[in-house]
Amino acid sequence: MRPMELSEKQKKHLRRLAHPLSPIVMMGNAGLTDGVVAEMDRALTTHELVKVSARVGDRDARNGALSSLASRTSSQLVQRIGNVGVYYRRRADLPKILIPD
Repeated sequence: MRPMELSEKQKKHLRRLAHPLSPIVMMGNAGLTDGVVAEMDRALTTHELVKVSARVGDRDARNGALSSLASRTSSQLVQRIGNVGVYYRRRADLPKILIPD
């Protein structure tokens, strides 16, 4: 399943919604493990919009892990600031978040 492409207006809306959220999924020194992917999949199914804290090596390793997490969970990386990434994946049944066109 391919994630939908988000416009800049939609990303801005999602960033606004994500601002008060705390990271739900934590990625430690072990990096992107199957457990992290499974937990992220559960979090996206429940919440649609999820913050992830990635404490992984240097900037390149962190960027690679965050990008890989998006592709492995069929989600969209909305924003990345420092160690934190914001992801969105629309629920197939009863979406909670309505994003503008």
